[in-house]
Amino acid sequence: MITEQILILDFGSQFTQLIARRVRELNVYCEIHPYNNIPPIAANTKGVILSGSPCSVRDADAPSVDLTAFRHHMPVLGVCYGAQLMAQKGGGEVKPSSIREYGRARLNEIDLANRLMHGLDLNSQVWMSHGDTITSLPADFEVIASTETVRVAAFQATGEATYGIQFHPEVTHSTQGKQLLKNFVVDICGCSQDWTAESFVDTTVAGLQAQLGTDKVVLGLSGGVDSSVAAMLIHRAIGANLYCVFVDNGLLRKDEFEGVLDSYKTLGLNVKGVDAKDQFYHALAGLSDPEAKRKAIGKTFIDVFDQEAHLIENVAWLGQGTIYPDVIESVSVKGPSATIKSHHNVGGLPDFMKLKVVEPLNTLFKDEVRLVGRTLGLPNHILGRHPFPGPGLAIRILGDVTAEKVAILQQVDALFIDGLRREGLYDQVWQAGAMLLPVQSVGVMGDERTYERVVALRAVTSVDGMTADWAHLPYTFLADISNEIINKVKGVNRVVYDISSKPPATIEWE
Repeated sequence: MITEQILILDFGSQFTQLIARRVRELNVYCEIHPYNNIPPIAANTKGVILSGSPCSVRDADAPSVDLTAFRHHMPVLGVCYGAQLMAQKGGGEVKPSSIREYGRARLNEIDLANRLMHGLDLNSQVWMSHGDTITSLPADFEVIASTETVRVAAFQATGEATYGIQFHPEVTHSTQGKQLLKNFVVDICGCSQDWTAESFVDTTVAGLQAQLGTDKVVLGLSGGVDSSVAAMLIHRAIGANLYCVFVDNGLLRKDEFEGVLDSYKTLGLNVKGVDAKDQFYHALAGLSDPEAKRKAIGKTFIDVFDQEAHLIENVAWLGQGTIYPDVIESVSVKGPSATIKSHHNVGGLPDFMKLKVVEPLNTLFKDEVRLVGRTLGLPNHILGRHPFPGPGLAIRILGDVTAEKVAILQQVDALFIDGLRREGLYDQVWQAGAMLLPVQSVGVMGDERTYERVVALRAVTSVDGMTADWAHLPYTFLADISNEIINKVKGVNRVVYDISSKPPATIEWE
C-alpha cells in the first residue's frame, strides 16, 4: 500500500512525465491524471502539482479545474500554465508577453526566506517556455522570484501553501529545479521519501498475493526487462501458479529464442517456448503499412497465446509488463488523439479470452523497473538489455516483411550489437538496432557493379525513452561496423547512420 503520494494534474504539457520522474527521484510516489478526469482525492495525497500546457489560459476553451478542491486542504504548486491558471482564477491578469520568453533565463530576484526558494542561488538558471505572462497578481498573492523580463517568475498565496512558478523546474536546463521540487514535495508537503524499490517489492508482492490468491496466471515473456521483472514479481507472490510463455514470432533478434529460454533456466520460472514463426509470416504477407503490421502481429500473438492459455487448466489471469509511460501515453488529456502507434500491451483483451489482467509494473518508469529487477536479483544481462519493440523486427523492416528480409536484418543487427558490446559502448547507449530500408543502391565490389539493399543503424541515448538524442558513436567504430556489415551480409552494399533526435523523430522508424 502506498503510504503517501503527490497528485499531478496534466493539462497536456510535453514535460508532465518529467515532473513525475523528478518527484519519483526524490523517493516519493506520484501519479499523473488528466485535469478533466481527476480521481477521488485519496487520504494519503500530500500535495498537488498543476502541469504546464500548450494552451493559453486566455483561450475560450482553455483547460480548467476547480481549485477549491485542493487549495486550503493541501499544498499546491502550479507550473507555467498551472501558475497562470491559479493567478487568473484568483482575480489576477494574464496577457500575451511583450517579449516571448523561451529557453534559459536567470532568477535575478529571489525571496530566499520563502520555503519554496530555500537553497536556490541568486541568478539561478531556469527554463522558460511561455507566450503569456502574469501581468498582475491577485491581491492576496506575492512575488517571490523574478527574472530580468518576467516580474512574476514565482509567487505564493499569502498565508497558505499555494505556489506558482512561470518556469519549468523538471527539465535539466533549470539547474536547481530538483532543489525547488524537493522544497515543495519534502519540506512543504511533508513527504517522508520512503518509496523505494525495496518497499515497492514488499508491498506489490503482498498485494499480488491478496489479489491472486490460488489463481493461475499466464504471462507472455519477451526476454526484455519489463516482462522479466513482472514475471519475477508474480512468481514471488504465487510461485508455480505462474505459467510463462515465450513465443518465437520469427521477428526476434538472431539466436534470441534459444538465448532467452536459456537465461530463464536459473530463475526458477516455469517457461514454455512456442515456435510460431510461420503463423506470423503468413499474417504479415503483403502488409507494408506500419499500423497494419502492428495489428496483424498483435492479433496473431493473441491467437497463439490464447491457444497456449487453453492448455492450462483453470487459468484466470493474464500477466503483463505494462509500464507507466504506456499507460499515460494511451490516455489523451483532451479526448481521442491522433494515433502515434499502437501499444502492444495496452488496450485490453478480446472478449473470448475471458482473462482478468494483472499489471504489477503499471505505475513504474523504465529506470524504476530496472531498480526493482535488481532488488529481485535478476541478472545484469537481462536488466541491462536494450529495449526492443513488441512487434520486433517487423517495424525495423520498412515495407513488407519476409523471412529473407528478417534473416538479413538479424545478421546486420547482430554485428552492430556485438560490436557495441566488444567496444564497451553498449551500456552507454539506451537503445540500438538496425533498419532495413525499402530501397536499393548502386555499389562496386571488386570489379563488379552491385545493386543491393541499404541498412540504417540507429543508436540513441535517453533516460526513459520519452525523449532521446542520437548517440555520438566514434567515427572509427561506425566505419569498422559498416565495413564488417557490407563484407559479411550478402545483399547489403550500403550502411547509413541515423542522426535524428526524439522529438521530432521517434526512436523506431515505424
